[in-house]
Amino acid sequence: MNQRDEQEFAEYFAAKRDSVRRTAYMLCGDWHRADDLAQTAFVALHRRWKKIRERAATDAYVRKTLVRAAIDESRRPWRREWQTEELPEPPQDGFDLGEQVVTREDLLAALREVPPKQRAVLVLRFFEGLDVGAAAKVLGCSEGNVKSQTARGLANLRQVMEKEEVARDGRE
Repeated sequence: MNQRDEQEFAEYFAAKRDSVRRTAYMLCGDWHRADDLAQTAFVALHRRWKKIRERAATDAYVRKTLVRAAIDESRRPWRREWQTEELPEPPQDGFDLGEQVVTREDLLAALREVPPKQRAVLVLRFFEGLDVGAAAKVLGCSEGNVKSQTARGLANLRQVMEKEEVARDGRE
């Protein structure tokens, strides 16, 4: 790349780094993995920087690369998490307002329980604010697929949130 291209990429990176990292966190639920995913997306963008004709499409390219990297990463066997019935520390006795309110952390934890493709659709639609068509373009699938994945993802998210609520109620 020539000096002008490097400068343009550096400016784009500085402007978008935080938002791409936040989106990656929404996709995977772990800041360290989010950093890795964001890095993967920016490295891929850097490789193709000279070939991108429309700079307006750069955000879509980064988003698509990020989502694909998150889905690919979730398929790797060493990334799979195992659930256990016992918590590592015993629950505290007494009233705790923090357990009575659904917080952002609760939502993000529940989102991590949703399958990767559905999670990607939910993040793109409801956190990134993309419409069905734009989400379909990022994911490389049909609009109907996005709609069905959205419905399934919301149903799974609801189910996980209800399980958490029942578990919270059982501890009281």
